[in-house]
Amino acid sequence: MRGSKPRLDNVIPMKGDMTAPVPDPMSEMSAEGRAVWERVVPHVVQKGHWDDSFADMFAVYCEAAADFLKFTGEIAAFGAWYEVQTRNGMQQKKRAVWGLRQDAVTTMNQLAARFGLTPVDAARLKSGGQLDLFDDLMRQLDGTD
Repeated sequence: MRGSKPRLDNVIPMKGDMTAPVPDPMSEMSAEGRAVWERVVPHVVQKGHWDDSFADMFAVYCEAAADFLKFTGEIAAFGAWYEVQTRNGMQQKKRAVWGLRQDAVTTMNQLAARFGLTPVDAARLKSGGQLDLFDDLMRQLDGTD
């Protein structure tokens, strides 16, 4: 006798088989920002660092990354500085796009840390955050380690 047919509702998927849906980029984002979103968000979701309440802040990160790429291209095309004649002779001045790129880098660095997009921050989020300073010592003293 063969037994009853299997029920699919009682099968627990393996962790590797579980895939969370990747959210679509916001319609208000620029085309470049949406391209960054589509490239980076799947990795954030896969690592388990995504929550729908993060969408606005991640959109800011994506726009900053898009700005960084745009400003870097402009610097490559036109240079990072220009020369002006002053009463003291020729002086080199940074172009405005150089400062805009630095602002984009600062924004990216701040937000990348929150989403675990750098190696150090990914390890920090994986470990569960800051640990107790004396936790190892107390376990050894208690004999539980």
